[in-house]
Amino acid sequence: MAVLVLNEAERRKLDSSDDTLFYAEPRFVQHLDGAFRRRLTALYRERIPPCAVVLDLMSSWVSHLPEDITYEEVIGHGLNGAELAANPRLDRHWLQNLNQDQRLPLADASVDAVLMVAGWQYLQRPEPVAAELLRVVRPGGQVIVAFSNRMFFQKAPQVWTDGSDRDHLAYVSRVLQAQGWPAPQLIAEPTRVEGPMGWLGGQGDPFFAVVAEKPTP
Repeated sequence: MAVLVLNEAERRKLDSSDDTLFYAEPRFVQHLDGAFRRRLTALYRERIPPCAVVLDLMSSWVSHLPEDITYEEVIGHGLNGAELAANPRLDRHWLQNLNQDQRLPLADASVDAVLMVAGWQYLQRPEPVAAELLRVVRPGGQVIVAFSNRMFFQKAPQVWTDGSDRDHLAYVSRVLQAQGWPAPQLIAEPTRVEGPMGWLGGQGDPFFAVVAEKPTP
């Protein structure tokens, strides 16, 4: 049984229609800029070993994993079948609305790393999702939740739309720890765009991540 952290008001969204309808049409676009994506790929390179079974939760047509590394298996989940089918890194995938059903169709301790990029901000029931992640991740495995300051405002619950970037880091951490995850590493970094604008100090999308590791017995 998940330990609840949010109240009902914090779970409300401006657009309460079925998320499946909102994501019915594929979006073959990059939702985060190149500077953010490079930092994310560098984090994956640093944290995920090549022998890992990786779960890309709330994925799309890209997974941002290092192109030169082959993992044991990459499993994808999302709401748009066309996007997931177009993702070359996925070995298999499934569709599921986590705001309606939080139970993951995966065995206990079967995954080494769970990735969630720009997805947590749309969860209305993050507590049971965090509890499920603790169940499916192997001891010594990890969950990496990454996000920036962008969102589909109408689809994000109030706890996210009302919070600052620092609030978002603390919120994700609080939910994970309430379900039994140890205190995670919190990352908050600026990014710099490539080319002349970057030389002049031009900023890219800010990079935020919460990295939690499941304890070993």
